[in-house]
Amino acid sequence: MKPHRLIAFVFSAVVLVLVATACGGGDDGGGVITADGSSTVGPFVTKAAEDFKAEQDVDVTVGISGTGGGFERFCAGETDLSNASRAIAEDEVALCEEAGVEYVEFRVVTDALTNVVNKENDWATCLTVNQLNAIWEPGSKVANWNQVDPSFPDVPLKLYGAGTDSGTFDYFTDVINGEEGASRSDYSATEDDNVTVQGVSGDRGALGYFGFSYFEENQDQLKALEVDGGGGCVAPSVAAAQDESYTPLSRPLFVYANQSSFDDNEDLRNFVKFMFDNNEAIATGAQFVPLSGDQIAEQLAKFEDATS
Repeated sequence: MKPHRLIAFVFSAVVLVLVATACGGGDDGGGVITADGSSTVGPFVTKAAEDFKAEQDVDVTVGISGTGGGFERFCAGETDLSNASRAIAEDEVALCEEAGVEYVEFRVVTDALTNVVNKENDWATCLTVNQLNAIWEPGSKVANWNQVDPSFPDVPLKLYGAGTDSGTFDYFTDVINGEEGASRSDYSATEDDNVTVQGVSGDRGALGYFGFSYFEENQDQLKALEVDGGGGCVAPSVAAAQDESYTPLSRPLFVYANQSSFDDNEDLRNFVKFMFDNNEAIATGAQFVPLSGDQIAEQLAKFEDATS
């Protein structure tokens, strides 16, 4: 998740909760829709909630207890939706089954992270996951591009990345360093991606990372690196993120709907469908990669099955 997305998301989520508390739910009997879970998925659902509120005048509260914490609440029947940055785990499936909570899994958007370098960097076009790990692992002393690859020039390496409170940081460290939160600390950590743009664009030897959509907004100032996740170098793109060939830095993100809530609450059904009918606008606004047309069609088929 983009760092500044998290700040905006937390603020929006708090506002939504306060509005819902003041209003006491909708007047049509559907009540307030409750969602909780992943801080990575949160900004997408919050943007959807804001747009849905403007169109339908229905309140959606969004919590950020994490994917695991969200499933705990969901399987206890406390929420209508569980936002998840991964598929539900076996122990969580068992927890829901034990509580008699049935659910529907929806893929709602795609997450992708992009490694960016200075436009004058003419030596690096692709980095392997092992090279990224060598750069970013805890205690790393890699401080020059020629330490990354002997064929690279003697140019100091200046690093920029996500702040430690962001979902982007959690995801990047998990897939690159093998453990969520595991990272060297001697880099310019920021909650504002503009700081990374300015830092990387102003330093020939700089390297940073953030969401793909933010790179798209700033591609006139930066160069994106391809990533070799074991199957060859792949450039970040909407298509590569959607088909998951850009690995391991792209992943599907999910929302799980409580089937009972789905059956009883028309507002909830309308909200889930709204996320697919307006997927590109919501994803772009929240700075994610939208689903492809085929992916949306697949999810709408799930929706029809769940509501028939």
